[in-house]
Amino acid sequence: MLMWNQRYATEEYAYGKEPNDFLRRTADDIPPGRILCLAEGEGRNAVYLAQQGWKVTAVDISEVGLAKAQRLAAERGVTIETIQADLADFHIEPNSWEAVVSIFCHLPVDIRAPLNQRVVAGLKPGGTLVMEAYHPRQVDMGTGGPENPELLADLDTLRAEYRGLNLQLMQEIERPVQEGIYHRGESAVVQILGFKPH
Repeated sequence: MLMWNQRYATEEYAYGKEPNDFLRRTADDIPPGRILCLAEGEGRNAVYLAQQGWKVTAVDISEVGLAKAQRLAAERGVTIETIQADLADFHIEPNSWEAVVSIFCHLPVDIRAPLNQRVVAGLKPGGTLVMEAYHPRQVDMGTGGPENPELLADLDTLRAEYRGLNLQLMQEIERPVQEGIYHRGESAVVQILGFKPH
């Protein structure tokens, strides 16, 4: 938590104020209602979704980041709920969310795998998962994300962790990521758009 509080303890927004490109591209696939944003940091994705009319709850371990998320929401004239919590033991109420958004949420496998199964359980039937994260190859690219490959997963691993969802789009690609000062340049990512069966 200390590392994230330090990263967010600047006037500047570490990853910018604009939403992730993959989220923006897939937003039309999210049904109306409530969205849970995981590892939401300074709130750029949550605020964007609130601007589009969703009721958004943003979870992050850093109270400093979440304070900036609330500031960004006020700046943009929207309301979001923020919850300071460790995703290792964060409870996701089953069958409660129209969507879960996980953008660059990098966790060790012993936390990530059970969290991803709680995500599947937490979606309502017909609910949507939007997920983008760095691929293990990203460590060699040096344009953002963790330097520890154990915090990164490939598509086969994530497909197993999200079992129970219909994965409509799933790909490992390289694309330019320009998000604030920490995500800058050609990057190796995993992208998933999934739906919980009715």
